[in-house]
Amino acid sequence: MSLIAPISPIAVVLLSGGQDSVTCLYWAKQRFEQVHALTIDYGQRHRIELEAAETISQLAQIQSHKVLTLESLGQLGGSSLTDSIPLEESARNGLPNSFVPGRNLLFLTLAAAYAYQLNCHDLVGGMCQTDYSGYPDCRRDTLDALESAISLGMNWTTTIHTPLMFLTKAETVHLAQEVGAMEALRWSHTCYEGKRPPCGICPACRLRAKGFAEAGVEDPLLQP
Repeated sequence: MSLIAPISPIAVVLLSGGQDSVTCLYWAKQRFEQVHALTIDYGQRHRIELEAAETISQLAQIQSHKVLTLESLGQLGGSSLTDSIPLEESARNGLPNSFVPGRNLLFLTLAAAYAYQLNCHDLVGGMCQTDYSGYPDCRRDTLDALESAISLGMNWTTTIHTPLMFLTKAETVHLAQEVGAMEALRWSHTCYEGKRPPCGICPACRLRAKGFAEAGVEDPLLQP
C-alpha cells in the first residue's frame, strides 16, 4: 500500500494555551504558509486554558482555531487535571496523578483526522521528554509509533513535529524569543491550580519558573 505524499504547506498545531504549545504555534508560523490551531476540551477542571488558547490564536493571526470536545477523558476521571483531587507527584506506576492516560494519543489522532479534512500532512505538538513530568505519551518513541499507525490507518502520510522534544525549559524560552512568541506567552496558562497569577508552587509553575530563571529572561506572564 502506497501512502499519499505531502502536497500542502499546512500545519495543524495542538494548542492547549500553555507555554510549550504557544511556542510551537509561533514555530509553525515561521515554517508553514498556513497554520490552523486545534484545542481539545476534554473536561479539564481549569477552563482558563481554553480561554488562553482562544486569546493567543487571535493574537497570532493564524488561519483558524477550532475547539473539539473529548468529554470521555473527563468522564473517566482519575487525574488531578480532570477531578477535584489533590495533586500527587508519585501515584500509579510512579507517574504523577496529573497524567491523563491516553490524552496525547487521542489528541494527535483527532488532530490527524482534522488535518485530513484540510489536506494537511503536518501536525505540531509541544511534547518534550527532556524537562517533563514523566508522561510516557510525551516521549519521541511513543510519537514515532503513533505517527506510523496514523499514516497507515488513514493511508495518508502524517508527520508529527515536536520542536521542543529534546530541549530544556531554558532552551524552550530562548526558542520562544527567536520565533516571536514572548508577547503571546503573556496570555498563556501553565498553573495546575488554574490560577492567574499562577500559584508558583505546583510542579508546572516550578518547571516554568526554573526555565525562565535558567534562561535569564523575565516571564511575560508575571509582568504587570
